Amino acid sequence: MRSDVTLYELTAPPTLAAVLDKLAAEPGKHTPIAGGTELMVALGVGRLQAQSLLSLQHLTELRFIRQEGDALVLGANTTFTDIRKNALIAEHLPLLAQSASWTGAIANQNRGTLGGNIVNASPAADNPPVLLVYEATITLVSAKGTRTLPYSEFHLGYKKTVLQPDELVHSVTIPLAYDEHRQYIRKVGTRNALAISKIALAGIAKLDGERIAEIRLGAASLTDRPVRCAAAEAALNGASLAAEDLEATIKVARAALATEAKPIDDIRSTARYRSAVAENLLEEFLRELVD
Repeated sequence: MRSDVTLYELTAPPTLAAVLDKLAAEPGKHTPIAGGTELMVALGVGRLQAQSLLSLQHLTELRFIRQEGDALVLGANTTFTDIRKNALIAEHLPLLAQSASWTGAIANQNRGTLGGNIVNASPAADNPPVLLVYEATITLVSAKGTRTLPYSEFHLGYKKTVLQPDELVHSVTIPLAYDEHRQYIRKVGTRNALAISKIALAGIAKLDGERIAEIRLGAASLTDRPVRCAAAEAALNGASLAAEDLEATIKVARAALATEAKPIDDIRSTARYRSAVAENLLEEFLRELVD
């Protein structure tokens, strides 16, 4: 049943500082809203419990993409259209450009923000696997100051994060350090576009001859949160991709990934399907490395 909109209050403090002051004064009372592409769905089906919404959409202080030294910093209000059209991202961080391009329809990409996608904390979200393999860091801000942590430490479980009631995501920082890496991303859904993923895998790897010198893997819908595939990475670091070793390497990698895959059955797919397809995607990535 659709929510009664007359029960909700939407305010738009004029500055980031004013938003943070309000969150600090009444922690837990307000729900920040930027693009609203997720919260409006919850409102539509009567699942939006918060009745006080704080709009962030107009805060240009949080909408930027800028290079700082050897890294790119994206403000939390950066939209997926901003990401998709940015030349630096297209050149140096192609996985992020790709994941932004399949985050909903164009209308969603015009309004949906990177910060909102992260804070929503869906295990099926399109962009977190990319942020994980790019080893992004995330900066949180409150009236008390800022704190920065590896993005891999942000998600605690299904819809759970380290974000405190008086905090907002300020920005995400991604090293520009992957031009020499081979990069891979694949999303499997009911359709090629406009569908939530059944399973998704992002990966980057650096080769030393026929051996994997470095590899990082990130997955969506494989566990209760966006996750780095640590067991598969450990099995593959230093592994040989030489023709005589390739099949054995793939077998070991698939087995390692299976040990850490803990997907669920839901309306989009089954756990068994998700596990099998995740292994298939990893195998596809490894075979592409030797092409």
